[in-house]
Amino acid sequence: MEERLQKYMARCGVASRRKCEEIILSGKVSVNGKVVNELGIKVNSEVDKVYYEGNIITPEENKLYIMLNKPEGYITSVKDEKGRKTILDLVNVDERIYPIGRLDYDSSGLILLTNDGDIYNKIIHPRVEIDKKYIVLCKGEFTKEELRKFEEGIDIGGYITAKSKIKVIDKEIDRKTNGINTLVEICIHEGKNRQIRRMCEALGHEVISLNRISVGDIKLGYLKKGEWRNLTKSELDYINSL
Repeated sequence: MEERLQKYMARCGVASRRKCEEIILSGKVSVNGKVVNELGIKVNSEVDKVYYEGNIITPEENKLYIMLNKPEGYITSVKDEKGRKTILDLVNVDERIYPIGRLDYDSSGLILLTNDGDIYNKIIHPRVEIDKKYIVLCKGEFTKEELRKFEEGIDIGGYITAKSKIKVIDKEIDRKTNGINTLVEICIHEGKNRQIRRMCEALGHEVISLNRISVGDIKLGYLKKGEWRNLTKSELDYINSL
């Protein structure tokens, strides 16, 4: 049975379908000895031989579904050209896995990883508006007007964010500046690059720390930074129900 090359690569655990499209266009993939650098190619896993960076790839038999509590100082990527630590340095498995979504270098919290392209698409597809919840420490105090603007949508540089939720949890004195820092809980369903930081900064509140605590019904719980575990059956059932 034929399938698109990027879908086959995702089944092999190379990366997400979207990332596999980028890999194909970069000329790092060959099919039956011929380099492929355009989209639309289909392959048959029973007869075609697909190579990525010179190594033959085959579908992963053992599907993995992992939750990681990402610490600050790691990038959400399979590898990094600058030599920075990636989240795969924390997850010791034999299978190729890749992250679902992202958290920026300075942020921490819940990130999901898998080698199952179908599960990846269930979570990442734009039509599935999954709420993602964060605990964020910001400089300054939020006024009622700022909270209203945050919830209704903010221009973060040519893009107006969708409606979101923000709730003040606590306030504290900044020992260095003697100013006020505010701890807030933020819930969004989008995933633009550094979105929450950009939303807060658009209102004049620099983010000090950012921690993602849930993706939909999947919660970080008491998992410590740098630790990971396999998803439970109920968590997988939830993802498959999306």
